[in-house]
Amino acid sequence: MARAFLRQKQHYVALLDATERAMVAGLMEQTRLILAPEVESTGDPFTDLVASMGVSLAIEDQVEGERQPDPDDKSSGEHDSDSSDFTDRDPALDRLLPTAHRGDDQVAAEFRRLTEEGLRQRKSGNLDVALRALEAAGTASGDRVVLDAEQAPAFLMALTDVRLLLGERMGMRTEEDAARLHDLMETIADDDPLGYALAWYDFLTWMQESLTHAVMGESPPEPSV
Repeated sequence: MARAFLRQKQHYVALLDATERAMVAGLMEQTRLILAPEVESTGDPFTDLVASMGVSLAIEDQVEGERQPDPDDKSSGEHDSDSSDFTDRDPALDRLLPTAHRGDDQVAAEFRRLTEEGLRQRKSGNLDVALRALEAAGTASGDRVVLDAEQAPAFLMALTDVRLLLGERMGMRTEEDAARLHDLMETIADDDPLGYALAWYDFLTWMQESLTHAVMGESPPEPSV
């Protein structure tokens, strides 16, 4: 049975059994797949930023004067109005990578083009940190999930993104949606997938709250399940 995160000297420690760790890790893996950066990281922050903007640093591309578009280059115009239409995206991405400047579609599309890859990489990095901590709990640490001061914020942000994804999949977008879903728990069958998903959503919420309380030096919340 899970036990809340508690501070132990310079670490934050929780207990999750093998089934709980596997489920949380599986949800994190699914979230990471959706968030996977479209531009592979080179390890150099500046190069990664430039690549995410669709700009090449190759010497052959650095020519004086205005670069003429290649009529055979299918990527030319990729940032025109047609390509900035995100209506066919997975709705979960819009929860994980929310649009800024909602009142101006053109500004929002440009902002997304300039910032989205970096945000994908940071969120994916947080999930990597969390997954490694869960994996370590299955080896040397037994059922103990141990986080240091640097891992704890990444684990918290990873849990936030997993909850956003799971909430979107259940149609939980507002407080009213959340109340409606919890009311349904009183009537749906025990084997209903929605009830199973909602139970895990509540579990993730409890785990995130317990880590937040531990980081802030407060008493842990009561278990939700």
